[in-house]
Amino acid sequence: MSHWDIDGCTVDGMKAAKPTDSPEDRRRRKARRTRDALADAACDLILSQGTAATTVEAIAERADVTRRTFSRHFAGKEDAALDFVRRDGDRINALLRARPAHEPPLTAYRRAVRAWLTDPDDPPWQLRPRMRRLLALIDSEPALFGAYQRIRVDAQEESIRIIAARLGTDGALDVRPAAVVDAAAGVLVAALRVWARQGDRNPGAADLAALVERAYDALTSEAAAAVADSTTEE
Repeated sequence: MSHWDIDGCTVDGMKAAKPTDSPEDRRRRKARRTRDALADAACDLILSQGTAATTVEAIAERADVTRRTFSRHFAGKEDAALDFVRRDGDRINALLRARPAHEPPLTAYRRAVRAWLTDPDDPPWQLRPRMRRLLALIDSEPALFGAYQRIRVDAQEESIRIIAARLGTDGALDVRPAAVVDAAAGVLVAALRVWARQGDRNPGAADLAALVERAYDALTSEAAAAVADSTTEE
């Protein structure tokens, strides 16, 4: 069974405490539950009344914590509502690190994304109820869009470091890691945008994993065509 709450925006991944759990383990779980409650409250409020009408105080009250507790976890309401994006970016990077060393960087990134999208035990946040609405809202809410971009860039910077390590190069000096990650992550963002905007009307966009695969196929086929075309130029 999936670990996320099918009625809300957030996850419920906290396992019951074990007799051998240390106080630090219990503190981490409590902090995670608080963070999830805040993220869930931010998501619910922003979807129901918009970003401008949602206050940090209202989010904290809905999560039954203080304003000060909110500030310990998030810089702002947009970051709270999009905490799922950050967590899934971390998951993609963890899967990328685990890919076999012999895989080309673009292939490794694509397969990491595929594993993330098709994990039956830990589905990506986009597949949770109402997340399509939140993803579509990002394009029309400047504050949400800005937060989304910051979170996405942070994840991509880590991806660049991972790819640079795979290539045995310096990502600050070698353009290849950034080129691969920007292209691969851009394909994912493009597919997510189509899925959010057209999913209810376009049957071909209903299956997010299949849509992402088609988007990566489009990238590789266009790249191959561009290479073939360049070799015929005089």
